[in-house]
Amino acid sequence: MPFYQKMGKIPRKRHTVFRKEDGSLYREQVMGTKGFSGIQSILYHHNPPTRIEKSKLLEDVKVTYEEQMDLSHRHFYSNKYTEESDAVTGRQYILGNEDVLIGVVNPTKAMDFFYRNGDGDEVVFVHYGSGKVESTFGTLTYNPGDYIVIPIGTIYRVVPDQGTSKLLVVETNSWVTTPKRYRNTHGQLLEHSPFCERDFFGPEKLETHVESSEYEVRTKSRGYMHSHTFKHHPLDVVGWDGYLFPYIFNISDFEPITGRIHMPPPIHQTFEANNFVICSFVPRLYDYHPDAIPTPYYHSNVDSDEVLYYVKGNFMSRKGIGEGSLTLHPSGIPHGPHPGKIEASIGKKETAELAVMIDTFRPLRVVKSARTMEDEEYKYSWKER
Repeated sequence: MPFYQKMGKIPRKRHTVFRKEDGSLYREQVMGTKGFSGIQSILYHHNPPTRIEKSKLLEDVKVTYEEQMDLSHRHFYSNKYTEESDAVTGRQYILGNEDVLIGVVNPTKAMDFFYRNGDGDEVVFVHYGSGKVESTFGTLTYNPGDYIVIPIGTIYRVVPDQGTSKLLVVETNSWVTTPKRYRNTHGQLLEHSPFCERDFFGPEKLETHVESSEYEVRTKSRGYMHSHTFKHHPLDVVGWDGYLFPYIFNISDFEPITGRIHMPPPIHQTFEANNFVICSFVPRLYDYHPDAIPTPYYHSNVDSDEVLYYVKGNFMSRKGIGEGSLTLHPSGIPHGPHPGKIEASIGKKETAELAVMIDTFRPLRVVKSARTMEDEEYKYSWKER
């Protein structure tokens, strides 16, 4: 998120001597993107972040996709996945391609290791539950409706509160940011943006750990999970500043854009990344032309696949879906409202739907293990009953 933040203790000038009370040096780490041409932050550690005691390859984590199926609309009941675990090892992936991997997880316990994604940023949407994310940049508290954006290379662990959280996880091989069209040349969000900087929250507090023991950091990179053991606590940062850090944006702070007639999906866009976007469907007033049809028109995804994750409410154009449903409408064939939904929407004043949409610009494939959650009849649900 391109605005400046500072936490903890830092020297007045970067790349200069910064000493501890005992006279030894803090260890400076520049954490940047795009080969020092993108956004970056500078962190100051008690210990060199390169000082590992043991490194090993843990496992192959590449997903297995189904063989080519017929081109059709798909529906998955993610609530059928009930395995409880931590926020990383319990991830059940459903869809993916070269740019993005989409899945769900039901964390009920704190991670007993730390984790970082070495391939790209992650976006974690909190369907329900609460807890905290402890990271090298500090601690964030999460609640229902939060998007948690975690930059590539950030070491973190998720500690859920008592009870179960349910998270929608979007792993990328790139960056994640707000849509360029909503920012001026300096990076500030514009007046017509559906959100502003006040709606984004970075870490609340920086907790510096100086304990010595054995700490495992697992790194996902290049299709494998790797393990690195440290003798010092990985969250040993005493201060940092810059533009790169994890942050939270709650879906309830998305201000919908409305019009006299039905507006296209880009008005719901919240984030963009390489070859895909994330959108938020939130409660809003319907179109106010006297003859408006509020429900979406039939449309063809000419060059994108559309994924919808249903959070709560009554989605205006669909039947047979519920909270936790995830649908895939692939490019190449049209899709649109179910029978009767167009007529039923005429004259309605507002919608109470809440959903997350992901549009990808390369075809998605279905993860084989997700087939147990599939509604096989969904592709026929547009037939008149």
